[in-house]
Amino acid sequence: MLLPSAVEALSALAHGHRLAVFRLLVRAGADGLPAGEIARDIGVLPNTLSTHLTILGHAGLVHSRREGRSVIYSANYDGMRDLLGFLVADCCAGRPEICGALFDPAACCDVSATA
Repeated sequence: MLLPSAVEALSALAHGHRLAVFRLLVRAGADGLPAGEIARDIGVLPNTLSTHLTILGHAGLVHSRREGRSVIYSANYDGMRDLLGFLVADCCAGRPEICGALFDPAACCDVSATA
């Protein structure tokens, strides 16, 4: 991932609702969720959600697909891996013990925290 793409992805995630949407979609897995369910879970209006999903999509973090009359959104795991790889590419200066907890979410942070 190049710096401009990383900046766009990080900027997209630098908003509470967009970060909440992305985390929800990561938890939902490859099946994804319909837009209406995302809006209800996050607590935003559908038109506001549409804007957030567009920003996340342009940043390469979210995919969408049409199923009948519904639009299903899912996390773009390749985009997420690219961003995470970019963030840790220069990590630890050759000392992996420094960054070891980064690869074990349970060890480094409370991933269930929403605030």
